[in-house]
Amino acid sequence: MANKQRNIILFSLLGLGFIILFFINISFGSINIPLKEVYKSLTGGQASKSTWEYIIINYRMPKAITAVLVGMGLSISGLLMQTLFRNPLAGPYVLGLSSGASLGVAIVILGAALMPPFLATFLVSSYGIVLASSLGSFAVLLAVLTVSHRLRDTMAILIVGLMFGSLTSAIVGTLTYFSTAEQLQKFTFWSLGNLGNLSWTAISILSSCVLIGLVLSLISVKPLNSLLLGENYAKSLGMNYKKARLIIIFATSILAGSITAFAGPVAFIGLAVPHIAKLVFQTSNHTILFWGTILFGALIMLICDSISQLPGSDITLPINAVTSIFGAPIVIWLLIRKRKMMN
Repeated sequence: MANKQRNIILFSLLGLGFIILFFINISFGSINIPLKEVYKSLTGGQASKSTWEYIIINYRMPKAITAVLVGMGLSISGLLMQTLFRNPLAGPYVLGLSSGASLGVAIVILGAALMPPFLATFLVSSYGIVLASSLGSFAVLLAVLTVSHRLRDTMAILIVGLMFGSLTSAIVGTLTYFSTAEQLQKFTFWSLGNLGNLSWTAISILSSCVLIGLVLSLISVKPLNSLLLGENYAKSLGMNYKKARLIIIFATSILAGSITAFAGPVAFIGLAVPHIAKLVFQTSNHTILFWGTILFGALIMLICDSISQLPGSDITLPINAVTSIFGAPIVIWLLIRKRKMMN
């Protein structure tokens, strides 16, 4: 009963924190907008200034929603991979999806000069980059799913994913070696991650992909709890291990692949947030961890995005740099604190 009450309090605080941070995130930027104006605009009213209203609806709110979707999706996919492979260092990109997306983007950005002008113009646009990233991730996904059908050992799938990642990284490295400074700069900017510049149409597509991935992840909660004690134990409970593994891999691929396509490869979140949720909730029950990881992922991504905007300044820091600089010390502190409590 005490644990149940504690979890209710934690979820209530996380929910409240999420709402507050969502409004603060929209308020922050090169032009600071008062929180009451943000509240008025998002609750059916209209901000006092038309420019504020335009900024909120067309720039700040899409960016905040993207941050929430990215935080939720990468955090859950990290939790799925860490449980499936029983490896605390596994993340959403362990299957090589990020490398596949990077390869697709590298081909269109770094190889644009070798393509016909009309095709190159489309491919280096924002929609062309999203398409290339999606196709790259999808190609690696098909390869991983094909291998997973033939391999019984889950750890072998992990190794195959890492090998795909190494192979695609080598090809990207070769392409960068022969590229111009302008092409390298554009590819570098993409690789640093970007939560802005998404239209409402793009957000609706990303939302649909993340929703499908989260539903598949929620379906996998019971198999994930069984997998905590190993594959043989899960099979002894009557679980269809191959089917469960396929759903988990597919859910991770949809989440990580779609997010990488629209926002670029965002670091840290998928690796660290599941650990934060486990340390705070002090449980390995995925029914609780699923919702806790979702809320922590959204919260931390909103905090990182707010920091990256450097309120009152025109400068915006790369989201990848902020997630790692902000997040890594928190995880280290939590682990040290847990060690002291155990002693």
